[in-house]
Amino acid sequence: MPDIEIYTQPWCPFCERAVHLLTGKGVPFREIDAPAGSAARAQARERSGGRTSAPQIFIDGQHIGGCDELVALDRAGKLDPLLGIG
Repeated sequence: MPDIEIYTQPWCPFCERAVHLLTGKGVPFREIDAPAGSAARAQARERSGGRTSAPQIFIDGQHIGGCDELVALDRAGKLDPLLGIG
């Protein structure tokens, strides 16, 4: 299984949607609490090339993007191979 990391913040509907999608896939992932102004958020921004929105998602260290990009990968049939399923 790939190493999946998702930086989230509280009360974020996009974060909830991304977590729900990954949970539904049945893959293990690490959710990193990264509210605005936190060290974790700064780390997410640095790793993502400056993106400041939440969530920020990484699969095996590769930046996937946010919720919209994750959903787009899933709809295109490209997410399952990245997750090692299907």
